[in-house]
Order: sequence, then C-alpha cells, then structure tokens
Amino acid sequence: MQNENPHAARTNSLAMDRKRGDSGASMNEASIEERTVRKVFRRLVPFLGLLYIMSFLDRVNIGFAALSMNTDLGFSNTVYGFGAGIFFLGYFAMEIPGNLIMAKVGARAWISRILITWGIISALTAWVSSPMQFYVVRFLLGVAEASFFPCIIYYLSTWCRSRDYAKAVAYFMMSLPVCNIIASPLSTYLLGITWLEWTGWKWLFILEAVPSIVLGVITPFYLTNEPDEETNWLDAEERAWLVSALASERSAKLKRKQYTLLQALGDRDVLILSAVYFLWVCGFYGVGLFLPILVKDLSASLSNQTVGYLVAIPYVFGFFAMYFIGRHSDYTGERRLHTVAGMLTGAAGLAGTVIFGDISVAVSMVFFTITVIGIYGSFGPFWSIPSSFLATSAAAASIAMINSIGNLGGFVGPSAMGRIRDTTDSFTGGIMFLVVCLLIAAVLLMTLRKTGQEGDLVSPN
Repeated sequence: MQNENPHAARTNSLAMDRKRGDSGASMNEASIEERTVRKVFRRLVPFLGLLYIMSFLDRVNIGFAALSMNTDLGFSNTVYGFGAGIFFLGYFAMEIPGNLIMAKVGARAWISRILITWGIISALTAWVSSPMQFYVVRFLLGVAEASFFPCIIYYLSTWCRSRDYAKAVAYFMMSLPVCNIIASPLSTYLLGITWLEWTGWKWLFILEAVPSIVLGVITPFYLTNEPDEETNWLDAEERAWLVSALASERSAKLKRKQYTLLQALGDRDVLILSAVYFLWVCGFYGVGLFLPILVKDLSASLSNQTVGYLVAIPYVFGFFAMYFIGRHSDYTGERRLHTVAGMLTGAAGLAGTVIFGDISVAVSMVFFTITVIGIYGSFGPFWSIPSSFLATSAAAASIAMINSIGNLGGFVGPSAMGRIRDTTDSFTGGIMFLVVCLLIAAVLLMTLRKTGQEGDLVSPN
C-alpha cells in the first residue's frame, strides 16, 4: 500500500475543518434566524391583532347597533348608510398626515393616542339623537382612527423581512374575522339589555369602547419603535441579526430605485394599488356594515341574537382563509394572483346571494361565507406588494395613501347600498354594484408591473 502524502493529509484535514466550521456557522445562523423571527411574531402580532380587533369593533359595531338604533331614532337606510360611511371621509382627511407624524414621533406614542381618542369618541355615539349628530360623531371617529392601519402595516415592515411579511400581515389581519366572530353574538346580546333606562344599543357603544382606552394606556409600555432599540425580549445576537437582515433588504430596495416621497406618491403602481383598494373596500364595507341587516332581511322570524350567531359563521371561514392563503403566498413568493383570486371569489359569492339567495337562509349564508372567504383571504398578499418595492418614508406615505384613498370606498360602498335599498326597496342592485367593484379591482390589479414577488426587490428597472 502506498503511503499517503503528509502535506496532502494536513491540507485535507484543514479543508474538512473549514467545511465543518462553515456548516456549523450556517446552522448557527439558521438557528438565530428561526429564533428571532419566532420571537418577533410572538411578541408583536398577537398584541397588534388585539389592537386591531378593538379598532375594527369600534368601527363596525354600528352595523349591529343599527338593528335597534335605526328604529329608535327613525333612521332610514340612506341615513344609516351615509352615517356609517362618512367615517371614512374623516379617515381620509387625516390618513397621510397621521402616518407621517407617526414616522417622526414613533409608533408607540401615536398608536396610543389613536386608541384613547377613538375609544372616547366611539362611546359618544351612545348620545346621538339626530342624523346630524350621527354624521358628526362618525366623521370625528374617522379622524381619530386615521392612520392606525397603515401605521401598523408600516410598523410590521420595520420588523419583518419580505419573506415573512405577508404571513405577519395575514396573522395580524386575522384579527378582523376574529373581531366579527366575537362581536356578532356579543353585540346582539348587548342589544337586548336595558340598564339605567338606557337601551342596549347605547350600552353597546359605551362598553365596547372601554377596552380601546385601556389598551391605549398599555401600548407605550409594550411596543418598541425599532428593532435596534434596547429591548428585553431580544438578546444582542438576535437583535444584531435582525438589524442586519432588514438593512440588507432596505439596501436592495434603494439600489433598485430610490423613491422620493413625491415620486412614490405619483408612482404608476402605487396609484393602481390605490384604485384597486378603493374598489375592493367598496365591497368589503358594503358587505360588512350591512351584513347584519342583510341577514335579518332574509327572514322576519330571525331574532337579533340569531342574526348575531349567523353573521359570525362566515368570519370563522374567513379566519382560516387568511391563515392558509397568507402562508401559501409566502411559500410561493407570489402576491398578485393570490389577491386577484380572492376578489373574484368575493364577487362570485355576492352574485350567488342574488341568484340563489331566495332558496333558503342556509343557501344565502353559504354564499355570504364564500364572499367573506374571498374578500378577507387576500389581505395579506395585497399589503405585501407596496412594501416590496418601497422603503423608509416613501413606504410609510405610500401605504398611507393607498389606505386612505382605498378607504373612501368605505364611504361609497355603504352609501350606495343604503341609497339603492331605499330607492328600489331591494338590496339586489346594491349587491350587484359591489360585484362590479370587485371585478374591476381584479382587472386593474392584473395591470400591475411590480407584482410583489421577491424578485421585484432587486431586479433593475
């Protein structure tokens, strides 16, 4: 047997040691990555989701209150639809300024301010007694809550890499169906109480506003503005990895194209996303703010409490749709088609309620469920698109613009539903209006150049 060359043996040994060292370092980095991402999700997403539950509850509990309030105050569907929707005019007025203030003062202080002021104003709805008072309180509630959602979306983008972002947004936004699952039976239960000679709908607004104020006090002590700040829930190694990973992605975005604030606001795809979200939100709130009334309209024999339980059903399925679609979007790295599929599903569900809804209450609820699955399931993929090609203040302002313009649909959708119902004595025309909005939104989204895929981050213009 031929003797092995000693020099070659030493070289091979060193190479193997380096390989084992590289492998060990890679495994260690993977361990840090997994540990850090898990900690960020567990720390931020449940708390932010709880805040959004309260935000959405104080925004849409008007739909359940309307089952009794409209009769007590003599409000027509037109008055209710306009008042429910005028919230979004106030929201629009303060959306971008509010988000830019947040970027300067930090998320903790701004989110806290939003929570406390909207809680107080929401409670004041219990004292309205005329259409004008109703309009003023709803408008002020929109002003108070403005910038909350884009603030959270931007805040998550400062803590999550692009590959984790759709899942984080989807998990956060799963609080929307959770809110409706809880609020539907709770709100209709509160409608049945009478305390201190006040009817249930008044207590509904007061009691459901209190948690927002309490959480507003807690928020500054819980949230951390930036991952490079000192925290007691990330160790130094985890914090260093996260700061480095986020900085690398931010650099890639800026290399591709560095947007100024005005360029971002005038970007073709940002404008398309704004139009898409406007049409989508027409459907979202046109359904959401009228769903208790739509379900009650299915049969005169349904009690308010039964309506509450029925309305909760579609949101149970919407919850799981958001989870699985968000995960699948992250797994494939595809955003646009996931969003389009949801819009088409929502449109099909609404059309089904018109075509087949007269068969039975059960059949109508099936199609309402399909509608909610489609509309809710696409939120995570959609909000991953703008943050995939924008960074820093441009992202904050653009997300705010998309959300503020989009939420004007929250005025148009319910207002159209109420007006068409009073004019035609039927909800059919209003529902078909929402179907058209969702279909146009899907077509517009297909014209997007920046699709939200990871490759969009680094590919040249």
